[in-house]
Amino acid sequence: MDELKVEQDLVRALLRDQHPDLADLELRDASGGCDNQQWRLGEELAVRLPRTEQTSALLRTEHTWLPLLAKRLPLPTPTPVRIGKPSSLFELTWTIARWVEGESADHAPITRIEAAEILAGFLRALHHQAPADAPTNPTRGIPPAALHRVDDRFEVIADYADADAARKVWEQAVAASAWQGPPLWLHGDLHPANVVVRDGMLAGVIDFGEMCAGDPAADLSAAWILLPAGAASRFFDSYERADEATITRARGWAVLRALDLIGIGQKARLGLLGGKPAWEPAGYATLERVLTAN
Repeated sequence: MDELKVEQDLVRALLRDQHPDLADLELRDASGGCDNQQWRLGEELAVRLPRTEQTSALLRTEHTWLPLLAKRLPLPTPTPVRIGKPSSLFELTWTIARWVEGESADHAPITRIEAAEILAGFLRALHHQAPADAPTNPTRGIPPAALHRVDDRFEVIADYADADAARKVWEQAVAASAWQGPPLWLHGDLHPANVVVRDGMLAGVIDFGEMCAGDPAADLSAAWILLPAGAASRFFDSYERADEATITRARGWAVLRALDLIGIGQKARLGLLGGKPAWEPAGYATLERVLTAN
């Protein structure tokens, strides 16, 4: 289906129709991500409406699982508090969630190295064995060797001086031993637009729609994607649970996520739909951190 575009008047109508006790709270436009449009609702809440049917399914995943996990997580998360049902006003599932105060890291990067311990503590709390009915994801939490068409993704750095070194990091990840433990809960999509920063410090984690069970290496790639240069070793010292093979796989995932960030950033330069201009430099910064890691 086509991407849906919603105006504030419709959001107010949806609230009056399904959540009238919240309908008189102040409603303000807020920046949304790739998947959802978003509005501030009062001081503590946000209304999130999906742009497509696929992203509506991601919101349903959040609504099912995030309230259970958020209780043990040490950082604020956009925990859903209400669900909006499909109706004649809006045909997809939508949610009302807790607002997480701060600015996304693609606009205000993490600059404080002590964020390494904060991120490690968050992931230690999240990475527990998932139940048998936890969602799985065909592109997250799986062995690197199971991913398809990876060579195509390297085309975005064809002119990058260290493209061969980046490819070698990926090949090492593919060759590394597979995860031997049980499937763990994963965020699944840790990149700069999905974390919140205040005063240079990690202050919240958002957009849990890709959450799933699997190999924690996919999440651990955030050590290079999110943290400032030189912080990765400090992160892994604090996380404590990652062996060398897991760190090798995590570096490979960081390269792959960097390629995705660069590709989406290049779309912006070309004026294509879905492009995010801040993502290309974030992707190259990730590659630089990975390739200079000890």
